[in-house]
Amino acid sequence: MKAYELQSTTGAEGWVQVEKPQPQPGPGQALVRIRAVSLNYRDLIIASGTYPGTKTPIIPVSDGAGEVVAVGEGVTRVKPGDRVAPTFFQVWTDGPGTPEKVGKALGGSVPGVLAEYVALDAEGLVVLPDWLSFEEGATLPCAAVTAWNALVPQGGLKAGQTVLAQGTGGVSIFALQLARVLGARVLLTSSHDDKLERGKRLGAEGLINYKKSPNWEEQVLALTGGEGVDHVLEVGGAGTLPHSVRATKKGGHIALIGLLSGAPGKADSVDTGGKPLRIERTYVGSRAMFEDMLRAMSREKTKPVIDRVFPFAEAREALRYMESGGHFGKIVISV
Repeated sequence: MKAYELQSTTGAEGWVQVEKPQPQPGPGQALVRIRAVSLNYRDLIIASGTYPGTKTPIIPVSDGAGEVVAVGEGVTRVKPGDRVAPTFFQVWTDGPGTPEKVGKALGGSVPGVLAEYVALDAEGLVVLPDWLSFEEGATLPCAAVTAWNALVPQGGLKAGQTVLAQGTGGVSIFALQLARVLGARVLLTSSHDDKLERGKRLGAEGLINYKKSPNWEEQVLALTGGEGVDHVLEVGGAGTLPHSVRATKKGGHIALIGLLSGAPGKADSVDTGGKPLRIERTYVGSRAMFEDMLRAMSREKTKPVIDRVFPFAEAREALRYMESGGHFGKIVISV
């Protein structure tokens, strides 16, 4: 079978297409014919060598979708022909994310899905609804589940509350879509007015260009009657966290997700100026969260936003496009 390996941490150049033996499913496993994968910022920093715990060579990428072609001994959860997506953490099915449950992350500590066939833990598979294509299903395991966890299990989002989504990458656009499904109001930031307009068409009510307004929390306060928002999906990191603190209302919730501006923000070292806030790190989520999210998406058959689909042979170009930051929503590779 064809696959990619991260053979050196030199960015996109470290992704090398190789021929490997097709895996066979062991006890408790399913063999999945991967039809599409999608990229996350994590894939970029793993390829650049700045993500902890990654060993080379390894098949990269955590997010994919495909069809089950065979199952190993004892598997009853899925069957050949099922359309599935693997969970980001293969053994976190439900409950709190203990160190053991979050110890096996696809494309990092264990081989990922940028290959024609992958043998996966059957308990770490989610059956996709028929209204999602393989390309759409492939966008969900990391970014969408992260947004869902931040808003619902951790955030306790209620209809009528206000959410601030930073930027127009995968997590933020999923946060916009999911919050709207759940009856919340969404404010969106970006450095590009055209991306803000696309966000408006998805339901964003407040649009803030942070390049034009470096102290963008002032715009947030103006749009919320001086109170601030109930929830912030903080994808920037230490560079944007002080702004997020000022943009959040008393008693509000900040989900620490990303590190786009450098080092990640740390919940225990945040200066809130005495403002009572719930600040916690969000690191994807469980299979149960993935399935709950799909049920919510099914209400309106919410479609993931895909920016571009690259052919398998152009996987490196897809990663370079991710690095350029020009995307709106998700970048997909067809396998």
